[in-house]
Amino acid sequence: MTKLFDGFIFDIDGTLTSTNQLIFDSFNFIAKKYLNKIFTDNEVILMFGPPENDILKRLCGENYESARKDYFNYYIENHWKAELYNGIKEILEHLKSKNYSIGIFTGKGRDASLITLKKLGVDHYFDMIVTGDDVENYKPSPEGILQFTSKFKLKKERVLMIGDSVADVKASREAGIKIVSVLWDSYGKDDVKKLKSDYYFHTVKELSDFLLKYS
Repeated sequence: MTKLFDGFIFDIDGTLTSTNQLIFDSFNFIAKKYLNKIFTDNEVILMFGPPENDILKRLCGENYESARKDYFNYYIENHWKAELYNGIKEILEHLKSKNYSIGIFTGKGRDASLITLKKLGVDHYFDMIVTGDDVENYKPSPEGILQFTSKFKLKKERVLMIGDSVADVKASREAGIKIVSVLWDSYGKDDVKKLKSDYYFHTVKELSDFLLKYS
């Protein structure tokens, strides 16, 4: 079968990993302690874009340093709430065995990204990890995608982004690469569906079948 791509870029939360509940709980641990309030899931989602450090600075002001320490302590100690979706490791194994360039482009900060990827045992699959701390402009800016295509000298039409959010679609479009929107844990799936991604997959199995066929 014809190989369609030379490089693959993955989002983390909601794409590789079931981490949304851990993130909601981590922010609410801070909100309760420092702001005496609890956010709804949707209120936390509306904060997404900047990495955790930027969000915590805005929320906690002069208590930022203490709040940051508490946030990451909670995130680490409660990481048992997070898991890799079944079948993801096999996909990464397949792509790695074929010597494709594999990257991460996430809005998460570098600390949280590496904690999650290492704890779930998949950090070694990625040739490049671009986080919200590594770009001037967050998603939906395509900056992280362009860093990846530039580093590995890839033709944009031969690169595939795999993500679950509206920001992933917009970043991919602006970068000029193809986009898979995965819908197995997308909090914004209705909005994502409106954007007409190149591919939609409702299960990891569907994504796996596609990648096995064309890579």
